[in-house]
Amino acid sequence: MEDSSCEHSLEEQCVGHPGKEMDHPGHPGKESDSRETQTTDMGLQQETCDVNFPQPDNTSTSQVQESRGDMERHVVKHTGAKPYMCGECGYRTERKSNFSRHTRTHTGERPYKCDQCDYSAARKSSLDKHLQIHRGEKPYMCGECGYRTAQKSDLSKHMRTHTGEKPYKCDQCDYSAVHKSDLDKHLATHTGEKPYMCGECGYRAARKFNLSQHMKTHTGEKPYKCGQCDFSAIQKYDLVKHIRKHTGEKPYMCGECGYRTTTKSDLSRHMRTHTGEKPYKCDQCDYSAADKSALTKHLFKHSDENPYTCGECGFKTDSNSHLSRHMRTHTGEKPYKCDLCDFAAADKSSFNRHVRKHTGKRT
Repeated sequence: MEDSSCEHSLEEQCVGHPGKEMDHPGHPGKESDSRETQTTDMGLQQETCDVNFPQPDNTSTSQVQESRGDMERHVVKHTGAKPYMCGECGYRTERKSNFSRHTRTHTGERPYKCDQCDYSAARKSSLDKHLQIHRGEKPYMCGECGYRTAQKSDLSKHMRTHTGEKPYKCDQCDYSAVHKSDLDKHLATHTGEKPYMCGECGYRAARKFNLSQHMKTHTGEKPYKCGQCDFSAIQKYDLVKHIRKHTGEKPYMCGECGYRTTTKSDLSRHMRTHTGEKPYKCDQCDYSAADKSALTKHLFKHSDENPYTCGECGFKTDSNSHLSRHMRTHTGEKPYKCDLCDFAAADKSSFNRHVRKHTGKRT
């Protein structure tokens, strides 16, 4: 196999060398970046390079085709040509493989299938990352708190919980977000636009992804399966949270007191115990709450609604926890047990009063 030097002008390279079918076969060897300018017979200045391309045996069709592809990719570095164009959106690329991947964003095709669950992906790299979840591989670790994850992008997002970085900015107000998905949700509050509608119940969503997740509530589909028990989930994040019950992992830590939790939302709620923030406001009075569930309970006071009813005696209350306590008057259940004597109580407040008899301290 002999070497053939690329000493033709870029103009000639683009159209191929006249009189030869394969003057520039592929070059698996290294490239040289040195270039020179030569003057043509017409006085034009043309740039050349001295990249070497090993000459294959012209009788080997596959070798010739591979070499031609390498040559074409090399020429693009000089010309900047992007011959593959998407007819849907005008996207252009220099490589056919890139073009094929791009078209899947329009067709929705996901040819790479997981053999352990219903997951499928448009790219092989995405499937490879997904398979790490099944294998339990978490090669990326946070040096601050020891959090581990299967994907480098997840680690980058996690690091923002330490740095406070919020790179996604709203162009209509001062809001900024750690995650792009959070910014997308926020932007819907400005426009109020919800173009995606459920044909079953009329539910509307600002994002196509949210509608897709909602539709699973009608179909009952739960594609995300736990490999350690029978749990399955509609959303991937719910599975991630569930798996932490098996592993004991609590990746979210409070910088104020060291409290650790399994979910970001739990940490956000916890932080309000330090900041005093109460973002949930009642629109009928001055009441505000640190979490949404407390506001929901409060609103029952305005509506006189008591949606939780005892099937034994008709007792009604505005809180599910109140109904649970009430039911113990019928069942006799006393789940709060003293570990110093045989006392047991139906509610926690009675239990706390009893414990003070032993300790003399408030619990």
